[in-house]
Amino acid sequence: MNTSIWIVIVVIAFIVGMVLGFFMARRSMETYLKKNPPISEDMMRSMMTSMGQKPSQKKLNQLMAQMKNQQNN
Repeated sequence: MNTSIWIVIVVIAFIVGMVLGFFMARRSMETYLKKNPPISEDMMRSMMTSMGQKPSQKKLNQLMAQMKNQQNN
């Protein structure tokens, strides 16, 4: 076969692989987040209660804001 045809085939295969890889990675992340959701305020409250602390709403709001700041950095 001609060399230019092989180059076109390789480029097309690369592009198709990138697109399929993107969608497969996206789907796997969605299923992972469904199985392991990020921490919520209720989860934080139960963790603090199990550690012997009595969480106030103000303290929970501060902790959630700290987590959001760390996540954005």
